[in-house]
Amino acid sequence: MTQIALPLSHRNAADPDRIVVGNANRGVIDALADPSRWPFHTAILAGPPRSGKSLLGRWFAAQGRGEVLDGADQMDETDLFHRWNRAQENGQALLLITDGGAEGAGWTITLPDLRSRLGAALHLEIGAPDDAMVADLIEALAAQRALALGEGALTYLLPRATRSFAAIERLVVTIDRLSLERKAPATLSIWRDALDAVHGAQQPRLL
Repeated sequence: MTQIALPLSHRNAADPDRIVVGNANRGVIDALADPSRWPFHTAILAGPPRSGKSLLGRWFAAQGRGEVLDGADQMDETDLFHRWNRAQENGQALLLITDGGAEGAGWTITLPDLRSRLGAALHLEIGAPDDAMVADLIEALAAQRALALGEGALTYLLPRATRSFAAIERLVVTIDRLSLERKAPATLSIWRDALDAVHGAQQPRLL
């Protein structure tokens, strides 16, 4: 499993502030590691829910390379414009995190000067995880909860899990909950019922 730890304090392997690195975010992490290449020192980071945007923002801020504005699409546009100008004056990198798409989908900017400036920024987006990253995410989320998934869990879960960060998190949380409620180890019956609870009982069976 490939992870990067946020260098904010002492961390352990099951810490929730560890970021699983995979196909969906590796390019984003590479770009965040070198803000000197950002046009106008500005980047906009977007991605699906629970994909680690805020964690990556905290990781970036911890390096001391720039300012992070999480929820930038919810900020007052005039204030955001001033923050952009100040970053230009200081030569400081500015990372804007938004729930809108990387190309501006879902984020309507009405202030023309701000719209033109952010249009020239570097646009980054976290994509959907592939099989390898889904496996790493399941293992990392289980470790955070001290949940032993049982032998064969990934082989069973991977073909059936939705390629969504939020759905993967719900799946692990549900497995943990069912295991605790039934006072039983997380094995096939619990994996199956957790999948049904998260994705619906009509999901196709691959095995």
